[in-house]
Amino acid sequence: MLTYPQIDPVIFSVGPVAIRWYGLMYVLGFIASYLLVQRQIVKHRQEALAARFDNLNLVLILSVIAGGRLGYVLFYNPGYYFSHPAEIVATWQGGMSFHGACLALLLSGLWFCRHYRLDFWITADFYAATAPIGLGLGRIGNFLNGELYGRVTDVPWAMVFPDGGPLPRHPSQIYEVLLEGALLFVILWLNREKTWQGRWPHRGWPHGAIAALFLIGYGLIRIFVENFRQPDAQLGFLFDFVTMGQLLSGCMILGGLVIWWRRRRGMAAR
Repeated sequence: MLTYPQIDPVIFSVGPVAIRWYGLMYVLGFIASYLLVQRQIVKHRQEALAARFDNLNLVLILSVIAGGRLGYVLFYNPGYYFSHPAEIVATWQGGMSFHGACLALLLSGLWFCRHYRLDFWITADFYAATAPIGLGLGRIGNFLNGELYGRVTDVPWAMVFPDGGPLPRHPSQIYEVLLEGALLFVILWLNREKTWQGRWPHRGWPHGAIAALFLIGYGLIRIFVENFRQPDAQLGFLFDFVTMGQLLSGCMILGGLVIWWRRRRGMAAR
């Protein structure tokens, strides 16, 4: 059994304002995505997108925060928050949903691109290729907070988490760092140029394929890792065998497959 590192989730505080590792991970994720998307925009000479880039990033950042919080409220604990509506905005108390954030990103990005006549699928691919960095960093934040830990186990690398009781558990946050963070990033980043290599099916992939691959890849990884992660206490297992994370991830996979099929079909028809 490994020893859980006792790291204060608060880096430092000034009066009532506390700077936390979890918040820092979000900031680092946004910065990494900003720089890597900007690099792709310059390489592929997307001048129209470059002119709106900073405004788009502001919209997407707000969408992550609002969508992540509302997703948690609606998917994971609606009864409590409908009874305590004032706490919906209390993001500092924890409670963010990746699936809610992802849906908000897609909808706000689609609106922005249509409003300013930008190519949504090219834009979605640019951001999707960088998204696993933020996901991996966010899971590091979860680990440092001692939250979203795994199920009880006897594997040699199990840990006793401060709020997880006396029994050792899977460090499922680290599994997610390695899989939905590092592994998924490598897959997407190494394949990102295929959407610029010509017509399907001879050489290239259609624009939108990286976004579709992200949805499919994340969904599959999340469904797998949920087998080691402790279900949310207020929900437990849905239908006695599936978690909310697995159910929502299944929807992601379906959406990714539909996008891949439609984009491939559209490219082949041209």
